[in-house]
Amino acid sequence: MYHNRIRLGVNIDHVATIRNARGGIHPDPVEAALLAVKAGADGITAHLREDRRHISDRDIDLLMEKLNVPLNLEMAATEEMLTIALKHKPASACIVPEKRQEVTTEGGLDVSGGYDYLSPYVQKLRNANISVSLFIDPDEHQIRASKKIGADKVELHTGTYVEKVGRDRKEELDRLRSSAALCEKLDMEVHAGHGLNYETIEEIAAIPQFTEFNIGHFLIGEAIFVGLEQSIQRMIELMDKGRGFSLDHFGNGKD
Repeated sequence: MYHNRIRLGVNIDHVATIRNARGGIHPDPVEAALLAVKAGADGITAHLREDRRHISDRDIDLLMEKLNVPLNLEMAATEEMLTIALKHKPASACIVPEKRQEVTTEGGLDVSGGYDYLSPYVQKLRNANISVSLFIDPDEHQIRASKKIGADKVELHTGTYVEKVGRDRKEELDRLRSSAALCEKLDMEVHAGHGLNYETIEEIAAIPQFTEFNIGHFLIGEAIFVGLEQSIQRMIELMDKGRGFSLDHFGNGKD
């Protein structure tokens, strides 16, 4: 059974990046999160990195205090991040690979190769009633390992799809389609994220198994030109268009 609408999780990391470039408190990522919710975001995503290059511990404190939508905490599989997650108990935690030298997350977790290491983190989060997602490439072995390890859901890395052109992009889109179908077969919720923009969102939204997209960098960048609310609302319009969903004038969904 497919969800008619795809949820949008807005990643606010790069509001914090701009703030941290000068120090101080402006622009405030928490304020941006509240504005994103007002604009129609279904949830907020924030990645608390080991080096605290953007989101800070205080940001997480305030997000947990002020949000009335789910917080998705992106985190590396480390004892420090596990302790923070267990303290705050966000609605969900997405375990991502993290390298200090990378500019942004460069690919998916190797769940298959890191099964023994990752398993305790997944179980401790789930035992605390935190829904666990694993950020992985659209690969059968990684999907099956994610199911075996006990993840509630996976987020498929769409960065490669966005970067490709022509036939190569079509092949990557086919990988995403088949991976999403496998997740459905395994009874595992499937999300998507990384690099998605106005140009690429409709084809991804047309894949019926996807239930949520997590998008940040593009929306924050576009907000410089049109404002955050408008950038988010335009993304939601294109997501709905890709899914074939429309709203009547009473706000009721119609296929």
